[in-house]
Amino acid sequence: MFGVVPKSLWSRRVAVNDRNLMTCGTNSVLVEGGGKRVLIETGIGNKLGPKLKAIYENQERLLDDLRAGGIAPESIDVVINSHLHFDHCGWNTMLKDSKVVPTFPSARYYAPRGEWEHGKKQLERDRISYISDNYDPLISSGQMELVEGAKEIVPGIRVEPMPGHTRTMQAIIIENRGTTACYISDLMPTSAHLDVTWVVAYDLFPLETIANKKKYYERALPGEWLTLFTHDPEVPWARIGRSEKGKYEVVETS
Repeated sequence: MFGVVPKSLWSRRVAVNDRNLMTCGTNSVLVEGGGKRVLIETGIGNKLGPKLKAIYENQERLLDDLRAGGIAPESIDVVINSHLHFDHCGWNTMLKDSKVVPTFPSARYYAPRGEWEHGKKQLERDRISYISDNYDPLISSGQMELVEGAKEIVPGIRVEPMPGHTRTMQAIIIENRGTTACYISDLMPTSAHLDVTWVVAYDLFPLETIANKKKYYERALPGEWLTLFTHDPEVPWARIGRSEKGKYEVVETS
C-alpha cells in the first residue's frame, strides 16, 4: 500500500498485524438528491473463491449496511465505478443460486471504457485485478454505460479522469449548494497517503499519480473540498490543509 516508502516511515501512521497486514476499508458512498439514489463504488462483493477470500478477508457487508440504513438494493438508481478493479466493483453483480445477477436491478451503471478495454487484455501486471463477472454481464445487457472522459452522470454529480493508478481511472465529484466533495479513489486511497510521493506499489503510472495529486490539491484546498477516501477504515472523508511546515494534513473530518 505504500510502495517504495520505507516501513520505518509509514508504520508511524498505520498499524499492521503479526502477518504484516494492514486493515483497509472498501468504502462506498450513497448520495441522495433530485429524486435519485446514487451509489459510488461497490467494494469486493461475494464472488471471490476460497483462496482470495482467505487472502483479503473481505466481510461482504455492503448490502447489510445499506439495509441497516433502510436502503433496499432495488431502490438504487445509479451506480458509479471509479475503475474496474475487483475491490471497487465487486458488488455490481452477485451470486444468486449459483448465477451472476445484477445486485442493483433498477440501476444504471457507469464505468470508464478504458478500464474495460484494459481488463480484457489480461496482462501479467494486473490481470488479477479484473474479474469480468463484475461488469461483462452488465455491459452485455446494456445496463452499464462505458464513459469516455468527463461526464455529468446526474445533476450535481460528475466524473473526471484522474489517471495514475490506472490510465483511465476517474474521480467522482459531488456538488451541492456551494460545497464540493470528491471521491478520489486510488489516487489517494487513505488519509495516510496525503504526501504526493506516497503512492501504492501497484499504480501503473506512479509519476502521473504524483502529478495529478498536485493538480487535485490546487483545486481542492482553495475550494475546501471534502476528500472521500476509498480504503481508509477510520477516516472515510476529510478536508485537507497544509501545516506550518508545508505538509499536507487532515484539518477536519466532520
